[in-house]
Amino acid sequence: MTSIAASVPLRTPRRAWLTDLPVLLVAVVWGASYLAAKGITTTHTVVAVLVLRFAVVLPALVVACRRGLRALTPGQWRGAGLLGLILSGIFLLETYGVVHTSATNAGLIISLTMILTPLAEAAVTRTRPPRAFLAAAGLSVAGVVLLTQGGGFTTPSLGDLLMLFAALARTVHVLAMSRFKAAEGADSLSLTTVQLGSAVLVFALLAAVPGTGASPWSVALDFGPREWAGLLFLSVFCTLFAFFVQMWAVRRTSPSRVSLLLGTEPLWAAAAGIAIAGDRPGMLGVAGAALVLAGTSWGRRAAGESGR
Repeated sequence: MTSIAASVPLRTPRRAWLTDLPVLLVAVVWGASYLAAKGITTTHTVVAVLVLRFAVVLPALVVACRRGLRALTPGQWRGAGLLGLILSGIFLLETYGVVHTSATNAGLIISLTMILTPLAEAAVTRTRPPRAFLAAAGLSVAGVVLLTQGGGFTTPSLGDLLMLFAALARTVHVLAMSRFKAAEGADSLSLTTVQLGSAVLVFALLAAVPGTGASPWSVALDFGPREWAGLLFLSVFCTLFAFFVQMWAVRRTSPSRVSLLLGTEPLWAAAAGIAIAGDRPGMLGVAGAALVLAGTSWGRRAAGESGR
């Protein structure tokens, strides 16, 4: 039976790493983003912070890729705009989810993207995902369970459900990028700019609705140097860099491979907690980290072999 990655051209291990490494760096900065977001966001400032997070980088992007934007076809504009709508949903779900649940639950639930993506990809392409790949993803999820046990589980809450929907939305976004045929030959940075512009529009419209929290302007005025540093980290690295790399990488490898690498995000979140917040994972956490790394490495090999 044809594998889910059969359409991805065979690459040498060295060339594969050239694609995998930037995706892994995205997982690293996303792992650190939990601490950054918690440091500058409250229940009443979620939408305002999202407006600022995206709007900070958008003007520079528009200037930098103005020629590429003019070169986009109407179909590419529509496709990238739709991806931006999905992206806005991901950020709303994740940010509200993190505010309303524990970091332990959030990290575990969002890691389900590793399982959901290959299953969804198999359903869309009507193919069977490699057993080795699913086993590797399962091993990584088991590692996440151990990694996040230090804080213990809370009773399932609204935040838990929001994080589950965020994992589903991430899966939809990755699959949509891989099937965005009109994007072939288009400049990745221009497509990323359209996505971010669509997301900013959604957040700005929500911010204008009464009852959605503080205004972006008032939140910006209340920010000090620490909050602005956190916002710039979220804007430049966790937003601009991250989604540009996703758009670039998913067109050169399989959605499942990208999601498996991004699935190491909880590992890096724990590392940031240990290095910055002084968290101590204990022996279970160390064992979980080892399982995440082992599962990711195994899954990468399984994805590469299935493309042969």
